[in-house]
Amino acid sequence: MGQGLWRVARKQQLQQEGYSEHGYLTREQSRRMATSNISNTSQQRKQVQGGIDIYHLLKARKSREQEGFINLEMLPPELSFTILSYLNATDLCLALCVWQDLANDELLWQGLCKSTWGHCSIYNKNPPLGFSFRKLYMQLDEGSLTFNANPDEGVNYFMSKGILDDSPKEIAKFIFCTRTLNWKKLRIYLDERRDVLDDLVTLHNFRNQFLPNALREFFRHIHAPEERGENLETLITKFSHRFCVCNPDLMRELGLSPDAVYVLCYSLILLSIDLTSPHVKNKMSKREFIRNTRRAAQNISEDFVGHLYDNIYLIGHVAA
Repeated sequence: MGQGLWRVARKQQLQQEGYSEHGYLTREQSRRMATSNISNTSQQRKQVQGGIDIYHLLKARKSREQEGFINLEMLPPELSFTILSYLNATDLCLALCVWQDLANDELLWQGLCKSTWGHCSIYNKNPPLGFSFRKLYMQLDEGSLTFNANPDEGVNYFMSKGILDDSPKEIAKFIFCTRTLNWKKLRIYLDERRDVLDDLVTLHNFRNQFLPNALREFFRHIHAPEERGENLETLITKFSHRFCVCNPDLMRELGLSPDAVYVLCYSLILLSIDLTSPHVKNKMSKREFIRNTRRAAQNISEDFVGHLYDNIYLIGHVAA
């Protein structure tokens, strides 16, 4: 009797603690405890590996997103200027609406001016009273748009604002360091101003450059005419003389003259058209190019001409 009552009391105690009468966990309690252990172990592993609770990290991130953008005025000035320096002129003007003092800083607008227009005569002068790089940027932008409509009026605009001096060398430096000018209008302007063209050619340094690569660099600044004629011949002639001046040792070693370089340049342009044009079905072979080129310039070695062909075949057009 006493043992029976003890067993009933013990069974009720085990059931309350989640165990069966044989001393084992019930199925439901086992599942719950296993899930809890796995969750705790996983959380501990994440804390050990990442060094931080992922839940709290996401929660903190969500709270930061609800707060909005970081106020640049709360950051150190040098950090704020570094962030704003990545903006273009349009975005910087929009930033003025929020951070007027920061976005109106002269250093930021000076960087925008010099990154777009690398050379202006006004950079090397004492700034006049009331000078502002922000205002200068607007004038440079206006002058570039005017140049792209009418080159002569654009240059006159720059001179009237004191941005450029009336000198072929200063104009050539401005063109050489600017990428906002329309190349078609620029070519028309250089055809009329050969003095500016001469100074522009002398700004190129082709020292130790392979001939096709130097020709590509030249035509990136001064676009080649779309048709063969006097203008193209003039550009190639000026390039040939400049290339020889920059590489006197190479010219002596290979026995080349400006006339020979002129022939090679013309051959490279024709080869570029032949290899890249979809209208040419029978492409010129390397042997044909070597034979034709050596007929025009007999002192050139066969290996050197072969390297010229390989460069065009692998890299592409020299005047694209």
